[in-house]
Amino acid sequence: MKGPLFYAKILLFGEYGIIKDSKGLAIPFNAYRGALKSASNLTGEAEKSNQNLIKLYQYLADLKTDLVHFNLVDFKKDLDNGMYFDSSIPQGYGIGSSGALVASIYDKYAADKITVLENLTRDKLLKLKEIFSLMESFFHGKSSGLDPLNSYLSLPILINSKEHIEPAGIPSQKEGKGAVFLLDSEIIGETEPMVNIFMNKMKNEGFRKMLSEEFSKYTDACIDDFLHGNVASLFGNVKNLSKVVLTNFKPMIPTAFHKVWEHGITSNDYYLKLCGSGGGGYILGFAQDYEKAKVSLQGYKLELVYRF
Repeated sequence: MKGPLFYAKILLFGEYGIIKDSKGLAIPFNAYRGALKSASNLTGEAEKSNQNLIKLYQYLADLKTDLVHFNLVDFKKDLDNGMYFDSSIPQGYGIGSSGALVASIYDKYAADKITVLENLTRDKLLKLKEIFSLMESFFHGKSSGLDPLNSYLSLPILINSKEHIEPAGIPSQKEGKGAVFLLDSEIIGETEPMVNIFMNKMKNEGFRKMLSEEFSKYTDACIDDFLHGNVASLFGNVKNLSKVVLTNFKPMIPTAFHKVWEHGITSNDYYLKLCGSGGGGYILGFAQDYEKAKVSLQGYKLELVYRF
């Protein structure tokens, strides 16, 4: 057995903000992918994955909801026959490893599933997001459902608010100097502790004010600039966003990268922002001149995502 491929995702803008109903923009990232497979003798990672899927199966079997029903008999049979999720998506890196897994399980076992080929109305998208949120909560305690949605549809998704999401057309890549890239912190991040830190910060009125007046303002401006191809304006807004994140989200930035982050802002060689919940994994970078950024970040592992 070999299932269809599901890709990683990158939340270009909107981390944490989408929990509090500001805009977000997520794009599929085809460099990493995963698929359900089965083998008679499981060892190593495949065996670990199979055990994890058994726990997910139990979680879904106990789920009290009318939103979605699963073909649990087939799911259990496939698990007994050595099913696992074969994935190249690094875990704890903020690019949707659990999202791709959730999308593949929904695709294979959901009864009356909403398919990618249908006319994806706003109601259908919201229903999918709600189902995926329930499913992915198994991994993170609390999930927006956005990662699996992105992986399942394999389309850029614009989050206008919790109740308003839509597929987005992003400008096609150009052979320019500018780039969006990933910087590998070489530290595995965990989503749940980071989200808990954020939720505790939300109890502080000053933090909430910063979130709505600065963080959301620059995030929304970055999304508008990106979607409309306003590159010059985009970099100004990304720089402002990078400053706000460095000042207010320090616990989510690995300590070893505080100076690297600051250097980008002062030199204008690149600007960094969180990729997912932070705490490790990838950090997202934006550069007006990618070659210059590569020199400035010599010794670090960089990966290209998008060219301007």
